[in-house]
Amino acid sequence: QVQLVESGGGSVQAGGSLRLSCAASGYTWSSGCMGWFRQSPGKEREGVARIDSDPNRAYAESVKGRFTISKDNAKNTLYLQMNSLKPEDTAMYYCAATPGRWYCPISFGHSYWGQGTQVTVSS
Repeated sequence: QVQLVESGGGSVQAGGSLRLSCAASGYTWSSGCMGWFRQSPGKEREGVARIDSDPNRAYAESVKGRFTISKDNAKNTLYLQMNSLKPEDTAMYYCAATPGRWYCPISFGHSYWGQGTQVTVSS
């Protein structure tokens, strides 16, 4: 059974950085499409970044140039490096994955989801 566990969230001041991690079990990172999403109270879930099997990366316009998605196949871990954080980045962040899928759009409805990690950015 595939399990995804996020970590690395926390509170940071505007302009700061955080790196989120998503550890997978029951899933081989080397194939499949993966992504990071976020949701804040009263707002719809938003696709933030995704990495496919090539790997090619895509980002939401709101985070381009500030966030970087990457993966370590040996560690079965997905990362989201977040720099120059803004208060509007405050949200619960989720990782998601679909094994065996070569490509996915940034807002893809993935097969597996983590429980989320909270990111809070203060001004």
